[in-house]
Amino acid sequence: MEVKKDYLARPRAIKDVKPKFRNFPMVPRVVFGSGCFDQLGDILMAKRKHSDAPFIFLVDDVFEGTELTSRIPRIFNDQLIFISADQEPTTKQVDVLVKRIEKDFDDLPSGIVGIGGGTLLDLSKAVAILLTNNGSASRYQGWDLVLKPALYHVGIPTISGTGAEVSRTTVLLGPEKKLGINSDYTTFDQVLLDPDLTKGVERAQWFYTGMDCFIHCIESLQGTFLNAFSQSYGEKALELCKEVFLEELNPKESRDKLMMASWHGGMSIAYSQVGVAHAMSYGLGFLLGVRHGIGNCLVFKHLNEFYPEGVALFDRMLEKHEIELPTGICANLDENELDTMISVAMGMVPLWENALGSDWRNVITPEKLACIYRKI
Repeated sequence: MEVKKDYLARPRAIKDVKPKFRNFPMVPRVVFGSGCFDQLGDILMAKRKHSDAPFIFLVDDVFEGTELTSRIPRIFNDQLIFISADQEPTTKQVDVLVKRIEKDFDDLPSGIVGIGGGTLLDLSKAVAILLTNNGSASRYQGWDLVLKPALYHVGIPTISGTGAEVSRTTVLLGPEKKLGINSDYTTFDQVLLDPDLTKGVERAQWFYTGMDCFIHCIESLQGTFLNAFSQSYGEKALELCKEVFLEELNPKESRDKLMMASWHGGMSIAYSQVGVAHAMSYGLGFLLGVRHGIGNCLVFKHLNEFYPEGVALFDRMLEKHEIELPTGICANLDENELDTMISVAMGMVPLWENALGSDWRNVITPEKLACIYRKI
């Protein structure tokens, strides 16, 4: 007698369960090339809702009174807001900008355009989100808390390395933590990559921001979340970083390659994560206001235990470009201040899981983090 197999009644074995892969957003439109900034007017024209729905340009105030400002294609009642990038972007700053825009205009603008480094790009992404989602920006610090699509927003980097132009994250200092708004609605709708806009960046800032990209690559490529997708982008970004910071390139080649390294580095962590340096840098940023790029460098210098080959390359880059990292940043911190930094750092669970696996708490202790912080 033949026995029929009742597959519907049989519980599915674990091996039958297919893994669920992330369906993450990418920037749908991007222009790359020297001088492409001058196409911005045509790009925005197609997105204007009507003459009373302006574009809001959030621009790094280092460009106030410069030739770049005169090239911004403002028409109708477009508004230009200069913002200092001297401090890390905050949730309060986002809330103030949103209230200002809502007060000045009866209807939603046509969109937000961010022009500057990672600070301006993160602010622009956050403002675009908060114009269509209620409440304070601090409410959305975390993973996938944003419920409604953001307002149309454009990113135009003027320095390369952060990857903010391509990531689904906008990192903000909040009242209780430094943490990104990580969502599918954060990503820019349009990016313009014009390497000419990075001319004149101060040498140390160029290095620190470029190292943000380099460290992205090291942490992604050595992480437990590594996969062929993130590896392909991470390896290319690392190759470009080595060329820029260890070889002799002419200025144009250096600008072009570092801008592409930033893009690829950002893409690498889109499908994986960063690691130890970034987690600890968040602690420095929250308590001491240390800028993200230099914070990563300050920490990474002391991470030979975790990334020996990467730290060796980093030391060569420091020497070649004659960069001297600040010292004594944490020398005078009391135990409560150290505990605050450690708490912020250890709260970055996905970063630690990528760096060390699910049992990371058996490796990373408050005492170990305190030991590293005290060296900075």
